[in-house]
Amino acid sequence: MMKYLQNLGRSLMLPVAVLPAAAILMGIGYWIDPSGWGSGNVLAAFLIKAGGSIIDHMSILFAVGVALGMSKDKDGSAALSGLVAFLVVTTLLSTDTVAMLLSIDAEAVNPAFEKIANQFIGIVSGLVAATMYNRFSHVQLPDALAFFSGKRLVPIVTAATMLVASAALFFIWPMIYTGLVNFGEVISGLGATGAGLYGFFNRLLIPTGLHHALNSVFWFDVAGINDIGNFWGSQGTKGITGMYQAGFFPIMMFGLPAAGLAMYHTAKTKRKKQAASLMLAAGFAAFFTGVTEPLEFAFMFLAPALYVVHAALTGLSLFIAASFQWTAGFGFSAGFVDYFLSLKIPIANQPLMLVVQGLGFAVVYYFLFRFLIVKFDLKTPGREDDEDIVEEAEDKNFTGNKFTSMATIIYDGLGGDANVTAVDHCATRLRVEVKDMSVVNQNKIKSSGVPGIHVVGSNSIQVIVGTNVQFVADEMNKIRKK
Repeated sequence: MMKYLQNLGRSLMLPVAVLPAAAILMGIGYWIDPSGWGSGNVLAAFLIKAGGSIIDHMSILFAVGVALGMSKDKDGSAALSGLVAFLVVTTLLSTDTVAMLLSIDAEAVNPAFEKIANQFIGIVSGLVAATMYNRFSHVQLPDALAFFSGKRLVPIVTAATMLVASAALFFIWPMIYTGLVNFGEVISGLGATGAGLYGFFNRLLIPTGLHHALNSVFWFDVAGINDIGNFWGSQGTKGITGMYQAGFFPIMMFGLPAAGLAMYHTAKTKRKKQAASLMLAAGFAAFFTGVTEPLEFAFMFLAPALYVVHAALTGLSLFIAASFQWTAGFGFSAGFVDYFLSLKIPIANQPLMLVVQGLGFAVVYYFLFRFLIVKFDLKTPGREDDEDIVEEAEDKNFTGNKFTSMATIIYDGLGGDANVTAVDHCATRLRVEVKDMSVVNQNKIKSSGVPGIHVVGSNSIQVIVGTNVQFVADEMNKIRKK
């Protein structure tokens, strides 16, 4: 079950990765016309509406992305089936259709059906489509119906399945919607404290990849909060809209890079060079793009107590930003690019104060991490026991394509063809299935320079590579095909 949910989290990264495009378009549009929101400038209106076309249809992107990501072959017919599934359920359970089915006025229909075209339904549609693809994409029909065999059969079966799913959701969705709204209201009703709790649990769920489910409640329009959409659309209340995003900027742009500096300064002398290269790359990624997994996974499993401290500090950051109503927003993650683009969004409130807060958190992170690492002799990168230190010669002898070299070392460390059964990846991690975990040589894998390794089951292992993971995965798949 955990593996299935992790794969779902990986699949969600595909549609979520589209958000930066919307952020860039809308950010530039609002920068051009910060007061008129497009009404005073044709180019600004063009850019804002273009960005809105992505933000406003995230549920469709979720349906297509999840269907594609969860299908065994990552085939286009699975993505098409995801769209079919979404169109069927959202049409059958729209307010007007429900009113017709019940023979009542549209005003009397449960308000849950007004929100049926949301990301949750998109995810359900994608899962149904992927399941149908995995089950029916190779089915052969009798000769008279041969045209509809195989992959052509999948959208048809998906549509039929969604008729049944829609009948079930007719009763289930209002209860789910009410539960989600109540959950969101409990947290949002706590104001700044709720934002702090959300930030804390957001980081704690990172190791499992299940933070996407929590994010969808607050960032998207699943429970009516829609913090990202409302911020970029400048809708809501100034100082409130964006409260579930703003507190991440001080952590990702300042806190975590400072933590990386502390880990570098506390590394053993003979390991400082390797620690420096890792922390510099991971710290820059966190500051500039808001991608923090390479840095977080570098110490998450080596020093789990330190990671809990990081989660608590993240919660504190969201609490402080929400308390003072300092707001900014992001389309992808809380890095410099999104921060810069959000400065001119009309609803942003005192966003420059987040930089001041970030500088303060940088000091806290640096000295607190340095104290805890030294005091409790935590095994952060560069402080591993001597017997766990691998020779760095292999890492220095990359020839040709560096991704090919990395992939070769990692693949050998995983046990090669005799042990590796599947290779996939998400935004920053290789997700590998192996026959025998005892064959895996983690020190060999680490010698490639990767930030970390996470064993998630008896046959599943994740290798944290960073934002270039796709290229390493591609090279590994080439090796497997030889």
